[in-house]
Formats: sequence, structure tokens, C-alpha cells
Amino acid sequence: MLLPAKQFVVSANISKTSYTEVVTLCRQWAAAHAANPKAPGHYICVTSVHGIITARDEPSFAEILNCADIATPDGMPIVWALRSFGSKGQQRVYGPNLMLALCRDAAEHGHRIYLYGGRPEVLPLLEKSLQQQFPALRIVGRYSPPFRPLTVEEDEQVRHAILESYADLVFVGISTPKQERWMFEHRQSFPGVTLIGVGAAFDFHAGCTPQAPAWMQRVGLEWFFRLSSEPGRLWKRYLLVTPRFLPLWLGQRLKSVRESRP
Repeated sequence: MLLPAKQFVVSANISKTSYTEVVTLCRQWAAAHAANPKAPGHYICVTSVHGIITARDEPSFAEILNCADIATPDGMPIVWALRSFGSKGQQRVYGPNLMLALCRDAAEHGHRIYLYGGRPEVLPLLEKSLQQQFPALRIVGRYSPPFRPLTVEEDEQVRHAILESYADLVFVGISTPKQERWMFEHRQSFPGVTLIGVGAAFDFHAGCTPQAPAWMQRVGLEWFFRLSSEPGRLWKRYLLVTPRFLPLWLGQRLKSVRESRP
């Protein structure tokens, strides 16, 4: 099972991959889990510009992204950066769409999924939505963690609940960088299980938060839509953090051009 190649972008290695490739790998990992419950676990980071800048500020977070089996290009600026470094056909691998693609495949092949994250009132809506779209989907558990670090006892209870559910895929929706840290810290706690951090996908698919129109996503204006929808929560991310990406990407691109000259 060869993993997709990665390209360094500003501060972390991003996978040059696609929805089809990620879904295929997750299907293979689930099959390996069924054949051997002690098979290695895996985790997937759906990586936005916010994650890239966080990785630049926090080397420990860069390590988390770099250690991921797959770090998908979730934002269009990252897609454009990958294309500028030679991956001409690179497309976005967007967390909410990836979640639906994986649920569709899980329903078809009988894989079990677990939902970790979201608010208590969101999870029943999310489960109902997913079951309506994919009636054969096997959702074997869900847990909404509190907005604070779990105690040792709480963490152990959740770990046992996930193991006893025999989940093949665990969708983690507690936002960046918390979800990536949780997956990294628990990467050896769930043999054979694939952890996928999907961020706001829980709220989107539960119908609690609107998604940006497709045209805004294509031209890289999703940030503006989300900022307009949730200014109190997201203003710092989109006005202070993500604008730093463009000059850093440009600097890396200019450096690569200079180094490529004879």
C-alpha cells in the first residue's frame, strides 16, 4: 500500500493525492484491519492554510502533519501552491466531501464508522443525515468531547468505547489543531483503525452551518463566506493567521526558481 508522495509547502509536507486515492487506501486499510485486528493504525489530516501557518509557528504541529499517512490539500491556496511546484493536475481534497466519499464507500463495503467530535446536539442530526444519504452505513458509535482536555479516566473510557465498537474509520471533528493533536496522540491506541480529521464537516452535514457555494470554493473565497457566517469565532483565523500564507508561499516559490537555474 504505497502512500501518496508529499510536497513541502511553507512549513509541512502535503500529499499529492485525490479523493479516489484516499478512499482506495482507506478501503485497503479497513480490509487489513478485518484480516488482522492488530494491523497498524493510520491517520489522515485534511490540511488548510490555517494548519500550514500553525505548523510554521509550532514545530511540534509540523511534526504531526508530517507524520500523517496522508495530509490532503484542503484549501485552494494549498492546491495552487502544489501546482506551482510541479503538480499540475492537483485538485482539492476537501474534508466534508472526503467524509461523504468515505461514507459512501463504507456503506458499500460494510465498514464500520465512529463519530468523534461535534456538539452533543449536532451528533444526532449528523447521524440522521448520513443514514438518510447512505442507508447501509454502519455507524457504530459517537462521542461529543467537552470543550476542555479530557481527564485520564474520560480518555480511557472513550478509547475503550471506540475499540469495543470495532470501528474501521473514526471521523474526528474537533477543529484544527486539536483534532490533529488528538489523532497523533492516539495513533497507536487503535490498531488497524483509520482516523480522519474532517473539521467543520460535522456541522456542515448536520445542517447546522452553511457551506460556501461551489463557485466561491473554486476561486478560493470560501474563507470570506465562513468569516461572514461566523465572524466572532473565525475573525482571528482569517484576518490575522491565513493572510501570512501568500508571502511565505511566494518566497518559497522564488527560492525554488533560483535554485533550479544553472
